[in-house]
Amino acid sequence: MNTNLDMIYKDMVTKVQQEIALQQVMSHIGGVKKDMIILEKSEFSALRSENEKIKLELQQIKKQVMDEITKVRADNKLNLNLEKSRVKELYSLNERKLLEMRTEIVELHAQQDRALTQTDRKIDTEVADLKTMLESHKLDNIKYLAVKIRKGAVSLS
Repeated sequence: MNTNLDMIYKDMVTKVQQEIALQQVMSHIGGVKKDMIILEKSEFSALRSENEKIKLELQQIKKQVMDEITKVRADNKLNLNLEKSRVKELYSLNERKLLEMRTEIVELHAQQDRALTQTDRKIDTEVADLKTMLESHKLDNIKYLAVKIRKGAVSLS
């Protein structure tokens, strides 16, 4: 029985030994916790620095996009102003041409009116000449008839 008890005692631990083992385990757990906290902090720092890099890249891309937008807007404004200027020039040119055409039309109307007036005068002159000639012929006919009637009256008598 003593032998069995010795064997059982060999397998058993004393309370002091158990507390020492517990302290060793707790110390080991504490070391692992510290390692985990350090690892977590270093991972967090790595993630934070990666996040900062991404933020910087994003800001650079945003700045490039804004610069490109500004450039496109400026180009569009310039093109629009150039087109506006070209349209104004064309409008001015067309206005000048229109004014020239109006002047030509007015001049042609004036020439036509002068020609019509001259034609009217010529017609009036010709009509007046014809009336004068008609009156002259009437008068000649009356004189002729008067002479004939006198000669006929003289011959009858």
